[in-house]
This record gives sequence, C-alpha cells and structure tokens, in this order.
Amino acid sequence: MARTAFVTEAGGPEKFEIRDVEVGDPGPGEIRIRHKACGLNFIDVYQRTGLYKLDYPHALGMEASGIVEAVGEGVTHLRAGDRAAYASAPPGAYCEERVMPAAQVCPLPDGISFEDGAAMMLNGMTAEYLFARTTPLSKGDTVLFHAAAGGVGLIACQWARSEGITLIGTAGSDEKCQLALDHGAAHCINYRTEDFEARVKEITEGRGVDAVMDSIGKDTFEASLNCLRPLGMMMSFGNASGPVPPVDLTMLASRGSLKLTRPTLFTHISDPQTCQDMARALFDKVLSGAVTIRVGQSFPLERVGDAHRALEARETTGQTILTL
Repeated sequence: MARTAFVTEAGGPEKFEIRDVEVGDPGPGEIRIRHKACGLNFIDVYQRTGLYKLDYPHALGMEASGIVEAVGEGVTHLRAGDRAAYASAPPGAYCEERVMPAAQVCPLPDGISFEDGAAMMLNGMTAEYLFARTTPLSKGDTVLFHAAAGGVGLIACQWARSEGITLIGTAGSDEKCQLALDHGAAHCINYRTEDFEARVKEITEGRGVDAVMDSIGKDTFEASLNCLRPLGMMMSFGNASGPVPPVDLTMLASRGSLKLTRPTLFTHISDPQTCQDMARALFDKVLSGAVTIRVGQSFPLERVGDAHRALEARETTGQTILTL
C-alpha cells in the first residue's frame, strides 16, 4: 500500500485527501517506482482548481524521483535498482510508490540528489525548451523573464548566463529580485514598485527584447508584447494570474510583426527520445555546475494543502518538494 494525495473534487487546497492505494506490478511499457521526493508545480494547481480538467477524485503530481523497483516487458532504458526521475503524465506523483509509463522516466545520474532530481525535471526541461527549442536564441540576445525567482526562473537565470544571453527578470520583492540577480539575471525589476515595461525599454535603450518568457498570463501579457523588438517572440507558457484573454492578431502586426506561441513541456516530451535528450541536456548543465537547483521549501506529503497555499500566494522561491 502507498500513501497517495488525491483531490476529491475541483476546488481549493482543502480538497486534498491522503489515501492508501494498492500498488500492483508493471505491465508492458511500465515501471514501478518507489519515490524519494515529489516536485510541486503550478500545473498541479491548475489541475486541482479545475482549470485543467480531470476526472475526480484523482491523484495529483507530475514529477518525482526515486528507485525503480520493477520494469515491465519492453522497457530497455531502465532496470530494477536504477535511480530515476521524471516529469510526465498522467498525474499521480504525490505518492510513496506507483506504477506508471516508463517512456518519460529518465535515469538519474549519481551526482544529482533525489531532492534535486524531484525538483528539477519539470522546471528544468521547461527552461531547456524555452532556450533551445522554441525560437533561435544565442549569445548576445536579450530575454525578459517573468517570475525570475520562481522554480523555472532561477534555472532560467543560470541557463541564460551559461549561454551568454542577457536575462532581464521580474519579481515581486526586492529580496526575490536579489535572488534572481544572484543566480545570473543581468537585471531584475520589482514589478510592485516599478513599471516593468518602461524599465525594459530603458535597459534596452528602446530596442526591446528578443524574446519574452511569461508564465504569469493575463496580468503581464499586453505589456510584455510592448517589450518586444520587431519580429520578437512572445512565449506564454503559464497562467499564474489567469488565462490570457482572446488575442486580436492585429496586435502582433501593429507592434512589429511579433510572433506568439503557447508551448507546453508535455508536447515536447511526448516523443520519448526527445524527452531523454532534454533530460540529458539538463543533467549536463547541473553536473557541470552551470545550473544549481535551489529547493526553497519542502513539505511532508500530509501537508500538501499547505504547499499549494504557499505556491498560490507566491510565497515560494526556487523549487518546492514534498518529502516522504
């Protein structure tokens, strides 16, 4: 039996319930993994509230790390006893042990702890596709990154620095701004005390940035478009403040033939080989020291509701994990 956090119906953090679930043997293409730690992400909040629909009751959680206990027929990249980590569907990672599809589970190098492994996969592979797969970015380019002290943000700050890309971050306090600067941001704007659009134009001497990476959504969308140079790319990859309203495409034309995309990690990792390649690129950044994973806070599984409250209140920095 494995303790597992379920959401009984769409709603607030009070909808969580810890249940004991029987764990069986893996079938073809599956593994059984015993978790050491589980990652917490905003997609979990969207699934809990019903913004992203699930059939309730449903176990939540999209990433974790642990030890592979058994593999099913056809699984060749993992063996029983291997250290592993993943960010993948279906939800259900908030648990002690589970059976799940093996294709997006990745061998975890010995040099990376289980805590870091649980905290890094979803956010780290998100940073990988933002910088390496969404639009051409290279040394000397400038990007605007919202929530620069968050889970993806602190990785993105370091990733940009390692690639010679200038990252202008935003965050909600002077302390969070300093954290982003300490992790490699060239500039960080406190959006509570400064107009980030005006400040970006000042920093770039009116040119604008080559790309915006925005997980905030509704509250920052239009001003972010105004920060782009002509032909710049807007990457809207989250909805922390709510979904972006319908977009009039002439907005993009009038601001300089801008490009707009709404990417997701799960599209990128749906191909198993691509998923493994992205994970290796992330592991290489961490093992080389270019990227350090910051676990800002941890909660025991029984306090998963408190963890969600902290995330929604933007009280967290870096990554958040659940311990077992």
